[in-house]
Amino acid sequence: MKTVTSTKFREYIYHLIDEISNSHEPLKITGKRNNAVLVSEEDWNSIQETLYLLNIPGMKESIIDGSNESIDECIGEDEIWNIE
Repeated sequence: MKTVTSTKFREYIYHLIDEISNSHEPLKITGKRNNAVLVSEEDWNSIQETLYLLNIPGMKESIIDGSNESIDECIGEDEIWNIE
């Protein structure tokens, strides 16, 4: 994770916001009293969605089970997709 001082952050705020949005890499901002982390809005929304889904009982296990299942197991032979 890249780090920048709050002074440099203020100086380059617009450039850094663009960089974080494009790279999807968080930025640690260090200050005299506290530190903070800047993430893009898209990444923040993704984090929030992940936390929400993981709070649903059984969802974590269901996601793991689904990722271990092959596509062939998901679609039965009797299921035919007609695309016109």
